[in-house]
Amino acid sequence: MSSSVADPAQHTIAAPEAAAPAAGDPTVVGVPTFVVGSVALGLVLTGFVPATAAGASIAIIMTATGIGLLIASIWAASLAQSAVAAVFGIFAGFWLSYAALVLGLTHNWFGIRADDVVRTQELFLLTWTLLIGLLTLATLRLPLAFTVLFALITLALLLVLLGVANTSTSLTKTGGYVVFLFALLGAYLFLGAMSAATGGKPFPLGSPVIR
Repeated sequence: MSSSVADPAQHTIAAPEAAAPAAGDPTVVGVPTFVVGSVALGLVLTGFVPATAAGASIAIIMTATGIGLLIASIWAASLAQSAVAAVFGIFAGFWLSYAALVLGLTHNWFGIRADDVVRTQELFLLTWTLLIGLLTLATLRLPLAFTVLFALITLALLLVLLGVANTSTSLTKTGGYVVFLFALLGAYLFLGAMSAATGGKPFPLGSPVIR
């Protein structure tokens, strides 16, 4: 009886195929959580909710908005969508720091004297106005709807900053109405993203300012 030599190739184990990259659209999480926080903030700024009852807005902003945007940012980063991750990460920072500021001032967590509260609010608003303004310039190559959105956010922050600095309720309320405008635009972006995610056509977003 002749013996045969086993062919090593017959026993070769095929290497597992690389896992397919995760798919999806982080905006379906990031945009609606941004919108709900914006509506809550707008209701406070316009006086619909008195300052003594503003805790409800902080509950929404700190949890749903802040955490939702953080999740969307991580999701976008996992898809190598750097610009989307940057946008959601920036706004996660804004909303979470806003909640921390309000809670800190309310409960005196930071040891800020009463005489310095207004200056502290001005510092917060000025810092974020400058950053969101910079973000607006950085997104001129994106569809126009995004540039308009960020420009409206910058305008709202500027109006609230001027309202705080000048103790002007009218300027603060005007800033609140601008918040409603960009919340409405955010709702449009969300509906467009959901349309595309469910097999429909995305909504038109306009041509970029810079091609």
